[in-house]
Amino acid sequence: QVQLVESGGGLVQAGGSLRLSCVASGRTFSRLATGWFRQAPEKEREFVATISWNGGSSTYYADSVKGRFTISRDNAKNTVYLQMNSLKFEDTAVYYCAAASLAGRPTTQKQYDYWGQGTQVTVSS
Repeated sequence: QVQLVESGGGLVQAGGSLRLSCVASGRTFSRLATGWFRQAPEKEREFVATISWNGGSSTYYADSVKGRFTISRDNAKNTVYLQMNSLKFEDTAVYYCAAASLAGRPTTQKQYDYWGQGTQVTVSS
């Protein structure tokens, strides 16, 4: 089992930045692909970004955040980060950290085995 705890959400003005953190415990974090998803009110949960544990920590982003968000991981701290810059009103959502016992860069929810409880990000326009 893996437990994931997100932090770093909050209220920010459009154009601002936030950094989300997700700390994992319970399994070898260095062999888990990790990702971020988000869910806005009355919308489906959607993929945001993922980072692999193999292949030199390869990353992949949703088109809507490419160039603005950066996912990274620190295996020594069992932590994955999501740096969010140039935030827009439409980035407002609950952001979820997820981990998968897979190689590569999983992008669908069903590929992930473990989920955090979510952290709220609110961007004011």
